[in-house]
Parts: sequence; structure tokens; C-alpha cells
Amino acid sequence: MTRIFVLMVPALLLSTLSVVASAQDTTTARTEARSGTWDVSTPRGPTRTVEFETDEGTWMSVDVSPDGRTLVFDILGDIYAMPIEGGEARLLLGGNAYHTQPRFSPDGRRIAYTSDRDGMDNLWIMDAGGANPRQVTKERERQVNSPVWTPDGEYLIGRKHFRNTRSLGAGEMWLYHLTGGGGLQMTPRRNWEQNAGEPNLSPDGRYLYYSEDISPGGGFQYNRDVHGVIYAIQRLDRITGEKETFLRGAGGSVRPQMSPDGRTLAFIRRVGLKSVLFLHDMESGRERPLFDRLDHDQQEAWAIFGTYPHFAWMPNGREIVIWAEGKLWRVDAGSGQATNIPFRAQVSQQIADAVRFRQEVAPDRFDVKMLRHVSVSPDQRQVVYSALGKLWIRALPDGTPRRVTRGDSGWEIFPSWSPDGRTLVYATWSDSEMGAIRTIRSDGRGARKVTPAPGHYVEPAFSRDGRQIVYRRVQGDALRGNLYSRDRGIYLVSATGGTPRLVATEGSSPSFNQAGDRIFLTAPEQERTALLSVDLTGGMRTVHLTSEAGTQIVPSPDGRFVALVERFNAYLAALPQTGQAVQIGPNTRDYPVRQISRDAGMYLHWTPDGQRVYWSHGPELFHRDLSETFAFASTGPGEAVVRERPDSVGVQIGFQADFDRPTG
Repeated sequence: MTRIFVLMVPALLLSTLSVVASAQDTTTARTEARSGTWDVSTPRGPTRTVEFETDEGTWMSVDVSPDGRTLVFDILGDIYAMPIEGGEARLLLGGNAYHTQPRFSPDGRRIAYTSDRDGMDNLWIMDAGGANPRQVTKERERQVNSPVWTPDGEYLIGRKHFRNTRSLGAGEMWLYHLTGGGGLQMTPRRNWEQNAGEPNLSPDGRYLYYSEDISPGGGFQYNRDVHGVIYAIQRLDRITGEKETFLRGAGGSVRPQMSPDGRTLAFIRRVGLKSVLFLHDMESGRERPLFDRLDHDQQEAWAIFGTYPHFAWMPNGREIVIWAEGKLWRVDAGSGQATNIPFRAQVSQQIADAVRFRQEVAPDRFDVKMLRHVSVSPDQRQVVYSALGKLWIRALPDGTPRRVTRGDSGWEIFPSWSPDGRTLVYATWSDSEMGAIRTIRSDGRGARKVTPAPGHYVEPAFSRDGRQIVYRRVQGDALRGNLYSRDRGIYLVSATGGTPRLVATEGSSPSFNQAGDRIFLTAPEQERTALLSVDLTGGMRTVHLTSEAGTQIVPSPDGRFVALVERFNAYLAALPQTGQAVQIGPNTRDYPVRQISRDAGMYLHWTPDGQRVYWSHGPELFHRDLSETFAFASTGPGEAVVRERPDSVGVQIGFQADFDRPTG
């Protein structure tokens, strides 16, 4: 959430606005380029500074000091403080980094907050006056936010965000000591998509309250009924470890906030079209609405930072300070009467100009950049891929792409080479003939259909001796229809055609091992992506490694290394043999792993000798030798020269095509 806004300032009522031009900080940019580190504070391209005064804010988290004299709140990623009575807000923490969710320590001397100052949302602390910011959590992959102090002031509890194959993710509550460290899990996530967050502690620190999506279905839904129950408030006993659903009801229950005496729990619930502040009496269980002028909560959306901004009780337990309608309010816990806390804040935001490129309107030709299923021939002299629904072949490094097939027989996808480089196997689809696995020589001759029945076929690959083809049969979908959708699985068929034989009912991306007696597959394994293998009858199932978010895992022909794609980037790693599944990922430190793509990488595949791996990104083809990646993998004389940085420039293998133009 780095706060260099593009084009506009989010919704605020601006009372005074002035725009002051500023030059880009080229000195900082040059320093960053030399160091190779990302500096959130560095301007990106031409920037302007926008300054204004405001008495309103959007989605403001607010907290009250333990003595009840000071408020701290956030606006547009900056943190301010002011007297409880209101007035001129004083900037505590500004700049391009996004600082939010400030929380006073129990002694009032420090403030915890969330910041992306180091390039990732993490928990930080600073002095109550804004000095001495210090990072507590140092996550490089999982955002951490929503800090809560333990009563002794020695720990923070935060929400840790977990993502897998989808960008939505789910939250867990973690405990972190102020001195740092990796933290300790307190609550496990339900799955990869149902959210949890908004932690809050009882005054004695024994009970952790938090909001959790408990809706049925096991995953995120885009059309949810907020008038039923999406979120409930859960309670964890930090002594016994027992967890219970503490509050649930129609309209959900979110953003728990315990009163200082522990006798009343404030929370938010949807009532009709309104988000309403409720109070729950801890002794009787009685609930009553208190304040119904809140802004719309985020229960239907994906609330990584919470379904509603943080609010706070006054130390006397008789009032609540909360943001609503763009303002800050003191709400009487008895009568529900709300009194505005007026404020004025001087805001300074740096805005980067939007990046724009001149576009030619209605050109005659266009660059074909979406190249799929890219595969280099065994002798590395040619590359084949699918583009515009057809197979294209191109001599390397600088040949002209040409169609492999002739005519218009439908979609041609998933090309793969025979071991001798003379033949291609691929899948086809047409609405009239449906799907098939076919082979054709690289010169376009000798076309043959090897599957006897129509179906939905993907991912064919030759055996090492070229005599067999392994492929996957899948079910139909809304576009192709559901005919011939049974008998799904991994199949073997003779390269000359014949009756296919089922090998396995699980897995994808099948390929043969070097000996030709086993088939590698990618399949789910305990909520992770696994590389496994089976023999040619589907037996002797072995799990070799697992990845938390891998989308492609390809072992080298000799089985000593593995190439994988995780979160769109390509990696090379050694493949140790331990007798059990090995876990792999970008942050693996137990054995050598190296990122080889800078921006992204897809369609990983090895050369037959296992010394080089190829991948593509759009219209570019890349390769990396093992000897250029790991010094210990060098097979030649002399000292190996290892390339430290991921590759960023490849060989252009795309082409241009004519635009379709309407006639008549």
C-alpha cells in the first residue's frame, strides 16, 4: 500500500487545496539503483506535491491514550495526534510510506502501527511523539497488520495474511515479541480464502477476540448475504487454548473492542442497510444498538485491514471514540448520544504522474505477444508455441515464425517435441469434432490423430524413447460443454495410435522420467502443490517435494535439480533425496534455491542433458544454464561464472499479424 497516489486523492472533503510542483529526487533514485534495494520513499518518475487542509477523513483508525488526553489517528497513510477535545492535529509520521492503524501502548509511551516502509506491510513501533520508529516484524512474503498490545507491553498481536493460488488469502492471529523474531501462531486459518482479523484482548490479556468469516461453502463468494451470518466474533483462551464462537447473529458480528473494565464488548453489526455499533453485556449476554450512523462496513468485501476501522473506549469506560461520516465522534455508552470531535489536519501527499504511451489508432498489423506452451526443440535450434489458436515454429535465434499445420482444424494447443526433434504432439479442439491428441512432423507433414474417441485433452508428452504418449483427459466446462467429460485422468497411448490406457485419476502436467518407467505429475497434497510420480500402472506413488504456491514443477532429466514457477516467477533448485517429501519455495534456506526470472516466467522445460532450462514471458524466450546458477553445478574446466541477478532480457520470438477488419 505504498502511498504515492496516481492521478487523484481518495475521497476527502478538501477545504483548502494547493498544488506545489516538485522535482524528482534523482539523488535518492541513483542511490537506490546502486544498492539494488527498494526504497518506498523514493519518487517514481515525475511527481508533484499536493498540500491541503482537511477536517474530514476516509476510513480512519483512531485510538485513545491511556490517560484519556490524546487521540491518535490516520489519514491517507499518515499518522496524527491531537488533544481529546479536538483542534489542530499534529503530524507524527508522514512521507511516502503508508502508515496506518496506530495503537497506544499500555503505558502510553509508545505507539504501534502498520507500515509498508520496508516494502511490505509490517508492524512497527515509535515513541508517542513520533520519534524513533522501529520495525518489529520483518515479513517478506506475508503482510502483517492490525497491531494490538498485550497488557504487559512486551508483545504485539497482529493479523498475518496468507495467500496461496488466489490473491484473496486468509488471516491468522500471530504473537510477536517487541525485540523481533518470526512470531508464534495463535489462531489457524480455516482455509485459504475465508478471512479473519481485527484482534482485540481482554483487559487481563487472557482472552483474544477476533472476527472470522464462518459462512458456509469453504471459500470466498462474490454474492454473499450480509443479512445472514458472514462474520462471527471468536474467542481464544490464551491459557487453555480453547476456542469458541463468542458472538454471532443476523447481520454478522465484527470489530470487537472490549471495555477497560472487561464488562462490555463493543462490536459492529449490519442492520438493514446500516452498519450499527452494538454493545454486548458480558454478564447477561444482552445486546443493544448504540450508534447507527457508521459508514458501510466491509463484510461482503475482502477486508484485509478489517471490516471497519479501529475504534477505542475512553479510559473511563463510559464513552467510545469512533470514526463515522468522515468525522471523529465521542459516543456516550449509556445514551448513544454522539458528540463531534473537530479536527484540522495539514496533509501533504506526493503524487506520481500516470505513465502513458502514445497509441496508434486502428493499425494494419499488431504484435502477437501472448505465446502459450512455448517449447524449445531437443537440439535447441527451433521453438514451437501456440499463438492465435495455432501452432507456430521458429528457427532460433532469429528465424521467421511459420504455421506448422495447414487449414483451419480448430484450436491447436500444448505442443511438445519428440526426443529426436522430428515430431510434435499436441492437443486440438473444435466445436464440431471436439478434442483430440495429434502428432505431426515439424515440417508440417505426416499429421495423425492418436486418440480414438472425442473428448477434452491437454498436456501431451512423448516418452523418452518416443514410442508412447502420456496426456491428461479433463472434463468440459461452460465454454466447451460437458459432452465426453467422463473417464478423466492420466492416460498412455501408443505414438502411432491405439487404445489408451488409464494410469492415474489424479494429477496434471504428466511427463516421463529419464528411465521411462515412471511418470511425474503435479497434484494437490495436504493443501500444497506436490511433485509426485507413479509407475506406468499408476502404482508406487511417491511424493518428491511440495510447494505452498507452486504452479509448475519440472524435475531435470537426471532428477538432481528442479525448476518451478511460484507466484509467476521462475526458480531453479537442487532436488535432495531424503526419503520423504521435501518442501520448496522462494525462501527455502535448507538447500540451494535461486530465482532466475526477474519479472515472470512460464512454460519451464529442460534440455535433454539437463544442463539448461528454458522459459518464456510473453513474446520473449529465456534460458539459464545450471553452471550459471550454481557454482557447484559447473561441469566444465575452470572456475564457474555465476550470474547473481535474475534474467530480464530474452530473445524475441513473437511475430506480427494482420488485424481483422470488418467488411460489407
